Amino acid sequence: MKAVKRIPLAGPVLNGNEREYVIDCIDTGWISANGKYVNEFERQFAEYCGVKHAISCANGTVALHLPLVAYGVQPDDEIIIPTFTYIATANAIKYCGAKPVLVDSEEDTWNIDPHKIEEKITEKTKGIIVVHLYGHPVDMKPVMDIAKKHNLFVIEDAAEAHGAECNGQVVGSIGDVGTFSFFGNKIISTGEGGMITTNDSELAGKMRLLRGQGMDPNRRYWFDVVGYNYRMTNLQAAVGLGQLENIAWHLEQRRRVSDLYIDQLSNYKELFTLQPEMDWARHSYWMVSVLLTDKVKLERDEIMQLLEDDGIETRPLFYPMHQMPPYYEEKTYPVADRVSSRGFNIPTNAMLTNEEINYICNRIVHHCNGYNA
Repeated sequence: MKAVKRIPLAGPVLNGNEREYVIDCIDTGWISANGKYVNEFERQFAEYCGVKHAISCANGTVALHLPLVAYGVQPDDEIIIPTFTYIATANAIKYCGAKPVLVDSEEDTWNIDPHKIEEKITEKTKGIIVVHLYGHPVDMKPVMDIAKKHNLFVIEDAAEAHGAECNGQVVGSIGDVGTFSFFGNKIISTGEGGMITTNDSELAGKMRLLRGQGMDPNRRYWFDVVGYNYRMTNLQAAVGLGQLENIAWHLEQRRRVSDLYIDQLSNYKELFTLQPEMDWARHSYWMVSVLLTDKVKLERDEIMQLLEDDGIETRPLFYPMHQMPPYYEEKTYPVADRVSSRGFNIPTNAMLTNEEINYICNRIVHHCNGYNA
């Protein structure tokens, strides 16, 4: 049984005003970091998240780095993060010379385990970065309670979670800062690009200053601080605005796709489980992820190769930070180790047809049952 064509894991859908806005940039000559689309994209994104400020930037990694610099994170400072995340979360801390302190995942959501955070706090701890992994929000209340108790800042890495909600509140508006990525495979995209959200006006001002090389806003070409060229272009913002205007549709399609997967795959819990959606959460389903049980005798990579042979693109779940050479630790984080080694992402994009999803589910069940044909 073969797919008619290869089914990609992800891809952008540009079905709104993106083309019109980009052509306007080209026709008017406003293609660099200044222009009306940058301002409007920021304004509407802040409104969508329910925050006072949204600061656009070059990518999701930059979005993490800027608030750390603005908070004055220094060498030897410690920032608590989940070990199970994309490496940008740790790298942004390393850029400041600080140390990422790793925490294992919780069994249910695969996100950072809030109940294991406090034991990692030391006198060097300055903040916590939580990651809303694959679109499922972190349980933020215990995290915020711990942060308040120890006077720590909280950054929500929402790169994968546009529109996700925790107890009815949109992610990126719960912690002190939220950060987003608009890479080409994200729920909404600008190709490359990022956004930072916050209600802290002083912090927002610092990040805007640092984003533009540190130039004094009242004295052109005068620089009091070392800054960075971390700006988003008007062209990117034009695409982003077109995407944001249509975000409800993008999220609805993710929900349609995930509901079909859940409906067809949830009866095979002896073979695999999917990342759940907790009753207090609204999953944005950047990726639908499959976790193999021990009853599946094939290795995860073998299952993925069989699906690749069927024309179905997949990818492994992230490797935990403690397994990576830059952040290696000679210890185990049992939940993260297990989920990472036995989990993989399956195609999750707005253009998937019901027929394609049926085919994907059929092949997953087939191979996990041990049939290699």
